Amino acid sequence: MYHWPYADPALAPGNAPVHIGGSWDISTLLGAYQKGIFPWPIPGLPIRWWSPDPRFVLLPSELRCTPSLRKVMRKTGWKVTIDQDFASVIRHCARVPRAGQASTWITPEVIQAYTELHRLGFAHSVETYWEGELVGGLYGITMGQIFHGESMFHLKTDASKVAFVALVERLHACGYRLIDCQIPTPHLASFGAFAAPRSDFLAFLEIYRKVNPSGNPWANPLWPKVQGEPAQT
Repeated sequence: MYHWPYADPALAPGNAPVHIGGSWDISTLLGAYQKGIFPWPIPGLPIRWWSPDPRFVLLPSELRCTPSLRKVMRKTGWKVTIDQDFASVIRHCARVPRAGQASTWITPEVIQAYTELHRLGFAHSVETYWEGELVGGLYGITMGQIFHGESMFHLKTDASKVAFVALVERLHACGYRLIDCQIPTPHLASFGAFAAPRSDFLAFLEIYRKVNPSGNPWANPLWPKVQGEPAQT
C-alpha cells in the first residue's frame, strides 16, 4: 500500500495546491495518484501537489479523431512503439519549448522519480518515429483501468497526436475506462476530453484504479502499423 500523508483532495480548494512540500519518494508519488493528486512543481520551490476541480478527462470509448488526422496517420513513414525509449521521451518533454511557459516543470528530480516509476512498471512511454527518427511521444502513469497522462512533445507536426490516438485506441481495446488529462487544453479537448467535477473523478478513480484491465496494452512494444481507422474491440 502506498501512502499519501497529507491533505484530503476532496476538501482542498479546486484552484490551489492540495499540499506544498514533501518529497519525490515512490510511496508518496503513488499514494498521491491513488488519491487523485499529481505533482506540478515550480523549479527551485517546494513541490506543489494538485487535484483541480473540475478535472479534465477523456473516455477512451469517446475518442474523436478528425478525418484529416486519420489521413496523416495512414502515411507510411510513421512507426509507433511503447516503452522503447522512456528516457528520451521524458527528456524531450522537458526540453521542448511550450507556449506560455518560460521554463519546464520536468526537473532532474522529476526525471529521476518517473524513471524509477518506469522501472517499476507504473510509468509508460509512447514513441512516434518518422522515417526512423524520434519526433514525438508522451508518458504517463497507469493504475488499474486508468491512465494518468503527464506530458507529451512533438518535433514534427502531428507527431504527438499520432502517439496519443494510437495509445487511446490501444487502451480502449484493453478495457481502460478513463484517461486523466489533469488540466484543460484545447489540444486535448479536440480529442473529446471534457471537464468533470472533482467529486465524480475521485469516485471513479476509487473504483477503477483497483480493477485490472481486460488486456495488457504494454505487452507488445510495437504497433504493427499506425492505423488510419479506429482500433477494433
